[in-house]
Amino acid sequence: MIPRYSREQMVALWEPESRFRIWFEIEAHACDAQAELGIIPKDAAKAVWERGNFNVDRIDEIEREVKHDVIAFLTSLAEYVGPEARFVHQGMTSSDVLDTCLNVQLTRAADILLEDIDELLTVLKRRAEEHKYDVCIGRSHGIHAEPVTFGLKMAQAYAEFKRNRDRLQSARKEIATCAISGAVGTFANIDPYVEEHVAKALGLEIEPVSTQVIPRDRHAMFFATLGVIASSIERLATEVRHLQRTEVLEAEEFFSKGQKGSSAMPHKRNPVLTENLTGLARLVRGYALPAMENVALWHERDISHSSVERMIGPDATVTLDFALARLTMVMDKLVIYPENMIKNMDKLGGLHNSQRVLLALTQAGVSREDSYRLVQRNAMKVWEEGADFAAELKADPEVSAKLSDAEIDDKFDMSYHTKHVDTIFKRVFAE
Repeated sequence: MIPRYSREQMVALWEPESRFRIWFEIEAHACDAQAELGIIPKDAAKAVWERGNFNVDRIDEIEREVKHDVIAFLTSLAEYVGPEARFVHQGMTSSDVLDTCLNVQLTRAADILLEDIDELLTVLKRRAEEHKYDVCIGRSHGIHAEPVTFGLKMAQAYAEFKRNRDRLQSARKEIATCAISGAVGTFANIDPYVEEHVAKALGLEIEPVSTQVIPRDRHAMFFATLGVIASSIERLATEVRHLQRTEVLEAEEFFSKGQKGSSAMPHKRNPVLTENLTGLARLVRGYALPAMENVALWHERDISHSSVERMIGPDATVTLDFALARLTMVMDKLVIYPENMIKNMDKLGGLHNSQRVLLALTQAGVSREDSYRLVQRNAMKVWEEGADFAAELKADPEVSAKLSDAEIDDKFDMSYHTKHVDTIFKRVFAE
């Protein structure tokens, strides 16, 4: 988590001030519930809210001595609250505070990321509509295949990130749980009502069964979902990078006035933003594995997960937040070259219509094997000699015996490849 790849709102969520504020709210809400149950005086709960505060530097100072962050926090809190502080943390254990706080942070992080995805979806939908019928060559294995449209490329990306939004919404729901169950999760020293009260106050659900810690399969799923979203970012970034290659140049990142592409070569305009996104995606995916390894804790609790989560929690969410915002900016300003799309498609003399000719020959009574042989031998002349595909087909006596020139020309009608674009768009963008 470094400033270069960070945005303020997400960073603020993980600052010590924010973390300790959530700790305070957990403890104070728990005091309210304990007071309702008559376990602690109502005046004590009121004092916690009225006088309760903390000092980050003071907490750090105390922790250096006691070597325990929650105890350091409670000591700092007590210095503000006074004698009533003895009623704070009644029947609770550190994990009640730590785990519930982490889930609050991850839930709020998910809300920010959902907003990021919504902004990206808005841009992708607009670009899809703008280039709905701009025909370009589709590629399989990096080789010319058959025509698609640039709008369909954007529609595919939209559909993928829409699925990612649904996944993140589900992951948010799964991580939004609260555990205030005391040592080893049995509620022996604290009433389950306290957990219910705190959960409601913080917008969480109760954890049905905790073992002093909230089960880490929830966290594994959350970080795995972030990894999938990062993979989708890389998929779209890689598409842009390929389309920006000099030999292709069907689209490119916006190159601003005064921008420099190379310290050595003044002519360069490099896809640096999407290359950056590829690298950031690798990081976010990398955080998923340690989250999965955190699932297998010893018995009711150990803290082998703690150091991992203190790093991957902020790093994964901050990095993904930045990456989504950067991708949105790239796609918003992406420069599209429809004329280059046509030039590239025409480089292979109409070969993208080979399947249409193949199917026409089979419809004319030629076996599929012979149809393939006839089409391929003419196609190879285009590859090897730069011939015109339609002209070669017309000159081939075996082909012309089955298909007239007009029938061959009909198989080169571009509108054939775009006739179902509307259908696909309705499927993707139907509300």
